[in-house]
Amino acid sequence: MSTTADLERLGEGLSAGDTAGTVVGKSPTRIAIQRLRSDRVAVVSASAVLLLVVLALLAPVITSVMDIHATTTDPGAPLPSEVLSYDGFPSVGPPYYPFTWEHPLGLAPQTGVDNLARLLYGLRTSLAVATAATVLSTVIGVSVGLVAGFARGWLDRVISFCIDLFLSFPFILGALALAPIVVSRFSTDLEALARAQVLALVLVLVVFGWMGLARLIRGQVLSLREREFVEAAHVLGLPTRHILFKELLPNLVAPIVVAVSLSLPAYVAAEAGLSYLGIGLTGVPSLGQTINDAVQSFEKYPLYLWAPVVTVMVLVLALNLLGDAIRDAFDPRTRR
Repeated sequence: MSTTADLERLGEGLSAGDTAGTVVGKSPTRIAIQRLRSDRVAVVSASAVLLLVVLALLAPVITSVMDIHATTTDPGAPLPSEVLSYDGFPSVGPPYYPFTWEHPLGLAPQTGVDNLARLLYGLRTSLAVATAATVLSTVIGVSVGLVAGFARGWLDRVISFCIDLFLSFPFILGALALAPIVVSRFSTDLEALARAQVLALVLVLVVFGWMGLARLIRGQVLSLREREFVEAAHVLGLPTRHILFKELLPNLVAPIVVAVSLSLPAYVAAEAGLSYLGIGLTGVPSLGQTINDAVQSFEKYPLYLWAPVVTVMVLVLALNLLGDAIRDAFDPRTRR
């Protein structure tokens, strides 16, 4: 009797719950977003990244309002002789004069350009190069991984061999081989050289950056292609492109998002490193180029070096922490 009464009370409770409201299901993406919102590290990291992105996007507005210039060729930029002393160091602001809001980070030795303006434009360039390289390498890696994982026989073996071949080629060696070719081809036109260096750097990062994602996607597709929904698509006679991009690709959103969030800081660091070595960007301001120029003046003017170094450190650290948080949020086996 007690069991029957309990069942009746349970049925009444369920009926009351149905009338009060229905239970709404949550998609994995919505659950991941909620977990990110509750993660303090993710929120702080995302705020830092958003702040740096906004500063980079508003670089022309900020420099125009403050009347500062990132290069000596800007209209209205002062001549080096007007802002530099006889030893090549600035005659206004640090390191020899008090702090001034006209140049919060001081002026660059030998050139006299504003360090804050150069930092903002360098951040803008580094983020643009890293974002372009991330998007292109993601598209290539996902496409190659889908085809390699879904194909069978010789096509899978050929694509896997190409992936292993690119993985075995040294990244620095490829950059060192490409940089002199670009410089010698466009050395007569400075504007064309600057554009060519940007394109060449993005090309180098993409050529040597798509393989890891391709192998990841290939492994995921190898397990997904044996699932029931793929077999049902085959039975219905759906074309291969439909199965790849309509059936398999939506199930790969989580690993793609994680890979993108982790590859972006790697490209930022790679761009800064290549520019610091002199084989990246030289015609436009970048964080690595600023670090390279500031090394020679570190003993007398450490602020010139620490500003871009700290910016790169904060940006890469925030992106890495955000990428780890995204990876944990999209992993169904993780409970944070």
